[in-house]
Amino acid sequence: MDLGISGKTALITGAGGGMGSETARLLAAEGVEVTLTDLDPDQLDAVAKATGGRAQAADLSTPQGAVDLVNAVGKEFDIFVHAAGVTGAKGDPLEMTEEDWEHAWQTDFMSAVRLSRHLGPGMIGRGWGRMVFVTSENVAQPYPDETVYNVAKSALLSFSKSLAMAHGQEGLRVNCVAPAFIETPMTDGMMDKLAESEGVSRDEAVEGFLESDRPFLNLKRRGRPEEVAPVIALLCSEHASFVSGANWRVDGGSVGSIET
Repeated sequence: MDLGISGKTALITGAGGGMGSETARLLAAEGVEVTLTDLDPDQLDAVAKATGGRAQAADLSTPQGAVDLVNAVGKEFDIFVHAAGVTGAKGDPLEMTEEDWEHAWQTDFMSAVRLSRHLGPGMIGRGWGRMVFVTSENVAQPYPDETVYNVAKSALLSFSKSLAMAHGQEGLRVNCVAPAFIETPMTDGMMDKLAESEGVSRDEAVEGFLESDRPFLNLKRRGRPEEVAPVIALLCSEHASFVSGANWRVDGGSVGSIET
């Protein structure tokens, strides 16, 4: 399918691995000029070589980090895909420290706000723009041991909806994609910690986690980045011109309700 975005430019955060890198490959294949950012320059270089894009490492969890990125790569992009994020600290919500809350908030939420402020005005001025934020199943079905993540991702969804409502008539389309338990370095780390604590293999930890913590994920496996990236790419395209303020779930059935 021709997405109708050949010649457009895109900034992709979290592009060093997982969903971000796969999205970069899909957009590049559609003729989009991709700019990639993440914390790890080595991972970025590998994706840049695969996509023909340019790479710029950055720490977006601080205001200065966002400014430094924009100074390095500019701010005139047609497409902004925000896939950067962390799961943050886990445990009892009442035991989370100020630092725990701040880490998730700055990385998962404020990083998106900062870059949107830089990139949004240009998109609106040109009368065409796409922003896609990666949220999570947790915005619809929060888990008590992931509260700092729940809150930051829920705020990101609310922010995206507000942007969509404020600027939809000016050509800006803002939407979210909400994946669940995807095979990424982030969930690999989660499962490795679980495996170590239980004295089992990673595969066994995944199987046990699905049974005990994700009972509605009826496909009974982790999703793959290449199963999420096409949804992100579609929302970046001309074909999604009537999609605004949505949160598209790619969750293998993990959310038990019919609400978004």
